[in-house]
Amino acid sequence: MLKLRSTLAFACLLLLLAGPLPAINIIPQPSEVKTLSGTFSLSGATAIIPGKCAGEANQLQQALQETHGLSLALKPTAKNNYIRFSLNEKLEKELGKEGYLLQVTPDNITITAATATGVFYGIQSLRQLITANGNAYTINAVSIKDKPRFGWRAFMLDEGRYFKGGETVKRLLDEMALLKMNVFHWHLTDDQGWRIEIKKYPLLTSVGSKRDSTQIGTWNSKVYDGKPHEGFYTQEQIKDIIKYAADRHITIIPEIEMPGHSSAAIAAYPWLGTTHTPIKVPGKFGVHYDVFNVSDPKVIAFLEDVLQEVIALFPSKVIHIGGDEVKYDQWKADAGVNAYMKAHKLGSPADLQIAFTNNISNYLARKNRRMAGWNEIMGSKLHEFTDSKDVSATEKLAAGTIVQFWKGELKLITDAVSKGYEVINSYHAMTYLDYDYKEIPLEKAYSFDPIPEGLDPKYHAKILGSGCQMWGEWIPDVKTMNHQVFPRLAAYAEDGWTVPANKNFTQFSNALQYFYTRWDKEGIQYNK
Repeated sequence: MLKLRSTLAFACLLLLLAGPLPAINIIPQPSEVKTLSGTFSLSGATAIIPGKCAGEANQLQQALQETHGLSLALKPTAKNNYIRFSLNEKLEKELGKEGYLLQVTPDNITITAATATGVFYGIQSLRQLITANGNAYTINAVSIKDKPRFGWRAFMLDEGRYFKGGETVKRLLDEMALLKMNVFHWHLTDDQGWRIEIKKYPLLTSVGSKRDSTQIGTWNSKVYDGKPHEGFYTQEQIKDIIKYAADRHITIIPEIEMPGHSSAAIAAYPWLGTTHTPIKVPGKFGVHYDVFNVSDPKVIAFLEDVLQEVIALFPSKVIHIGGDEVKYDQWKADAGVNAYMKAHKLGSPADLQIAFTNNISNYLARKNRRMAGWNEIMGSKLHEFTDSKDVSATEKLAAGTIVQFWKGELKLITDAVSKGYEVINSYHAMTYLDYDYKEIPLEKAYSFDPIPEGLDPKYHAKILGSGCQMWGEWIPDVKTMNHQVFPRLAAYAEDGWTVPANKNFTQFSNALQYFYTRWDKEGIQYNK
């Protein structure tokens, strides 16, 4: 026994002297890395052997042409000097659907995975390993085994406030793909604009996508720019963007806000609100007064019509309905809403919202979809403008609902998972990209752990992953947006992919040099 203990102690000492496993300049940092001897020389003579991954091979071919000016041929076989993709379904047990094996030797490169998604992520790692020396390109020999920590690694863009357009969205999708992020959360409707064509209700875009002026400065500012702002996506444009994302193994989750943040829709169709009073699409930011009248069957039919067109467009199994920051004033003041609540034995406005949310959830479930919403949908008091008695809910949120946590005490996550709900952690103090770099510097963004400290391990599997949010109030143009998103997007990508033991901010900062060079070339104005 003494000899065994001595052997174990010596082995531990060797591990300590050896230091941590070798890191590599890839974001997000892989699970396992083994450095090998020698280098692979990449040139126009290198062949790409697609196997069953033709789409991914085409993308690598295009990326090498655009980034390095290399024209690699696609071939069915080659003896050496090749990049080969192969699928092995048996790897799913060990690496899941998104993991991959990347092997670089002086003779060839192989990427093996259970699915084409895994091959795609192996390609993203490979791209970051290429070293340029004049017109010569080399890749150090290495063996990588990699898989993500979480299955939900999201970036959210709010276009309800400022419309950005398809080309901007596609550029964001490109950067997400290189960082192995797999969910684009698309916030398409809000008080200040409705950005998605709904054919049954054309006024949503002909009226709701336009405002005559916009608040500038700060939340309390009374200054407006005096400039009209408008824009929306046709259904054909959305289909094009969905395909673009799917080619990059990104799922687009649409968010259609209800019952609050609905002023643009009510401006288009005043009967959607409780007062039926015509309003303009507001240019002022913040939380607005007008909300959908969820006691009116005609309004419910409208929302189901909208969701039906959304479902027809988006393949995503998850549909986000917002549900945040609902001001209950109009409901409390309306006789019809109060009569509805009494008839349905709903004791508070929060109960009314939960009952409405559950009806929408059940509607989506009948369409083989799943509802997600911000954590107000659970009935918690999160805002000063909400009276405590208005959120004393007894209604229970429908099973299967995904709760996106953004505000409140972290114990609310425990409350959600202990009741069986799955959670996306988007805690605002750590993940809101509209916050400046003093409030969330890069290192703080990098330190975010989607599993909150102290959460019982038995609930860890209930944390689907993380989301970082680019709210749009103060990003009127792409330059301002990019400054807020980059480089923090890379930090959030690693938070979602890499296990904490493999994270190191110094190493991450070194790996960022690849992206700084890329963003400079792409004209992306990142924060320096």
